[in-house]
Amino acid sequence: MNREQAEQEVRRLADAWTAAELRGDTAFLEQTLTEDFIGIGPLGFLLTKQEWLERHRSSELKYNVHTLDEVKVRGYDEAAILVGRLTQEATYRGNPVNTQMRTTLVFVCQDGQWHLAGLHFCNIGQPPPFARS
Repeated sequence: MNREQAEQEVRRLADAWTAAELRGDTAFLEQTLTEDFIGIGPLGFLLTKQEWLERHRSSELKYNVHTLDEVKVRGYDEAAILVGRLTQEATYRGNPVNTQMRTTLVFVCQDGQWHLAGLHFCNIGQPPPFARS
């Protein structure tokens, strides 16, 4: 598989992941996340694969909107890095969590299949006053 094909497959998987998160599709997520998956939230907390899945299983997390755009993918031999913007409208334990975040998704190819090995979210903010022109 050439780099362009790999990048297209990763884009398709990222779209499927986004849709699965919106639906709370833990069966898809279970298959897609690597066993050593780590999710890093916008405040720096870490979630293992099981902790990530539990957010959906417990019904504490509910998405109304979960979209990924401004996507750029860089493919490597057995890995790919996706950088994009994630927009979400959600509730966690009844509290609203509506935000736009910059995200980095790390994909790895294992046994000919792409999987999500990790992700990192960072809230999108404005530059500090001293950095504005």
